[in-house]
Amino acid sequence: RGCGWPGSGGSRGGAAMDLFGDLRRMNKRQLYYQVLNFAMIVSSALMIWKGLIVVTGSESPIVVVLSGSMEPAFHRGDLLFLTNFHDDPIRAGEIVVFKVEGRDIPIVHRVIKVHEKGNGNIKFLTKGDNNEVDDRGLYKEGQNWLEKKDVVGRARGFLPYVGMVTIIMNDYPKFKYALLAVMGAYVLLKRES
Repeated sequence: RGCGWPGSGGSRGGAAMDLFGDLRRMNKRQLYYQVLNFAMIVSSALMIWKGLIVVTGSESPIVVVLSGSMEPAFHRGDLLFLTNFHDDPIRAGEIVVFKVEGRDIPIVHRVIKVHEKGNGNIKFLTKGDNNEVDDRGLYKEGQNWLEKKDVVGRARGFLPYVGMVTIIMNDYPKFKYALLAVMGAYVLLKRES
């Protein structure tokens, strides 16, 4: 028959029909078992994510760098690992991920100035390594400094370019849905040996 999915005759349409044919041939017990397997995979991933949140103290322990503003330290698509322990003081030179009111996406930039008051209150200013000016233009109107409450986490490590998959899925939503459909079909249709 040549190359392709078994029984597909090498055509993509035949492969999709085989997937639906496999679903129809499964008895109800097998189908429930596969759906339960899929639910366990999803719930396990959520538990791991929540566990990372507790261990790291960060609401988002893993983030992807979305722009080139931190080059050469970090490039677009780098995956950052964050911690956010409130006892650790924020210092100049440290790379932080922060949220600004009115913006949905957190920003990854370096702390360039820190102001500490006697009462322990800390305010700081950030800037992207590859940017000409500080971030005051990114903060909400009238805000000149960030505070600890604005910090999502601090960069503790990274994997280069691993996050490009996330960027591609955000830039091309059809790719994201196709990938999710293929993964879901694989989990539902895989046979136990």
